[in-house]
Amino acid sequence: MQQRGPGNTSTAARILLVEDDPNILELLTASLELSGHTVRGAADADAALAAAAASPGPDIALVDVMLPGRSGLDLIAELRTLHPGLPVLLLTARGSVEDRVRGLRAGADDYVTKPFSLEEVLLRLQAVLRRTGTSGRAQEETSLRYADLELSEDAHEARRGGVPIRLSRTELALLRYLMINAGRIVSKTQILDRVWGGESGDTRVVETYISYLRRKIDTRYPPLIHTVWGVGYTLRLNAADRS
Repeated sequence: MQQRGPGNTSTAARILLVEDDPNILELLTASLELSGHTVRGAADADAALAAAAASPGPDIALVDVMLPGRSGLDLIAELRTLHPGLPVLLLTARGSVEDRVRGLRAGADDYVTKPFSLEEVLLRLQAVLRRTGTSGRAQEETSLRYADLELSEDAHEARRGGVPIRLSRTELALLRYLMINAGRIVSKTQILDRVWGGESGDTRVVETYISYLRRKIDTRYPPLIHTVWGVGYTLRLNAADRS
């Protein structure tokens, strides 16, 4: 793709920008889009995972280290659960050698220390894209994996232990949300909001579709979908099932 901004990057990328400071988020978004990139912004780890799961996936993530709730360092591994090998450029206010080493050990491909210049961010981003061979690529990755469970949005099915499982659109959306949040507890209200868009206020619809999924996903295998009474649901392996 040709560049859109004068004197900037020669290829365009889909960028996931995770930054809780709204001023920095707005400034970086405007600068990156002026340079021809497509930007999805997120202010915390949960929003970043939801954005990363949307199709098409990002080519690279720019992640602030200091995020509310969970650290940007923790987010790297979660993003790569969705998109293995996803390049990550860290934005950090901590410029000590120890902090930089921590970021690289967490899996970051490079880092930019705050305060930074927009030119430096653009140059480092393009360098990471060139180095990782992802500059301007067309990613259409729409699959998720947890344990022996795989979800393919393109094929409109899941696989458990390699065996295909056909899903309705609603079942697909529900399983996708559970897999994005694997290991965490999500409430019925959260599920209603994310899967049904808040259109239904009756949590019984969640219970019904959870039961549908369990019959399709867990009947012949160790259960992955668990009820946390009084709280919600979680997708996880029991300790005895981990190997």
